[in-house]
Amino acid sequence: MRLYQLFPDPLYVSKLKRTFTKAELKLTDEHKKKTHPSIGNRTTNDHYVLEHKTFKTLKQELNKMILDYFDKVVCTGNSITPYITQSWINYTEPNQYHHHHSHNNSYMSGVLYINADKAVDKIRFYRAGPPPIELNVSAPNVFNSKFSWHVVETGDVILFPSVLVHSVEKKEGTNTRISLSFNVFFKGTIGNDKNLTELVLK
Repeated sequence: MRLYQLFPDPLYVSKLKRTFTKAELKLTDEHKKKTHPSIGNRTTNDHYVLEHKTFKTLKQELNKMILDYFDKVVCTGNSITPYITQSWINYTEPNQYHHHHSHNNSYMSGVLYINADKAVDKIRFYRAGPPPIELNVSAPNVFNSKFSWHVVETGDVILFPSVLVHSVEKKEGTNTRISLSFNVFFKGTIGNDKNLTELVLK
């Protein structure tokens, strides 16, 4: 007997190869003073935080990972260039949470953890769509699980398809979980002229 996994969702996990600079952490603290309530936690009023000159190097490092994701996961023959569209910072205090959601109008999304404790912090991803039949699961595996946890810590970077639903359950521990989220789309030509599917994105 052989058992295969068909059409799995990619979860690209990497890590920043350095510590955050004092200037980057200072800017993160400054942004915390300018936030608005989200569903369960708080989000920066600025939805383009990676455009700040203090985060210039950070954005370059994230772009390298995004290109690596497209090279190893997407593997397209189309002449496209991925780019970060919007970026924002989430602040989750103890006993707060982050609601179930996906990212519309985006191809892939990412999270950089500026402050996270692997002893208590994780992100939860959900299987697409409800199961047609509900059965009690006695031995969870990749085929019968409705969701999957991924433990995170400071410096971790996670990239995933924007349609993948995710959330943060009630925050445990005493640290403030700080995550910089971003969306990615692309420029270039996709589809095929002969098949009448060509689309030029500028």
